[in-house]
Amino acid sequence: MKKEIDLKWNGKMSFTSVLGDHKITVDAAPEFGGENKGPGPKTLIMVSLAGCTGMDIVSLLEKMRVDFKTFNIKVEAEISDEHPKKYNELKVIYELTGNNIDVEKVEKAVALSEEKYCGVWATLRPGVKMSYEIRLN
Repeated sequence: MKKEIDLKWNGKMSFTSVLGDHKITVDAAPEFGGENKGPGPKTLIMVSLAGCTGMDIVSLLEKMRVDFKTFNIKVEAEISDEHPKKYNELKVIYELTGNNIDVEKVEKAVALSEEKYCGVWATLRPGVKMSYEIRLN
């Protein structure tokens, strides 16, 4: 399978891509020559990771009949001080609330996402230290 995007320069540090019905603009902060018209590219990597694993886990937990009420994902990053300023470490924090959530099922869903389903996690794992934490209620 092959995927392709088209990213057009808007001027200064801003670029926009149209992905189907969605428009995404990336930009830099003013101190880096941008106008802050959108998130930075590295931040979108964190969003992609959270979205990818989150969709896996929702699907898996629903199949396991886990009754959760809220689900929030945070991603914490450690970025190198020197150029290229890359992610050295990413920690995904899964926060779920609900009645009688079976922690073993949540752990299984997270493990399946991490090890089998989430393509973003698999893409990042070889070059970035990856970890996670589960927080219930």
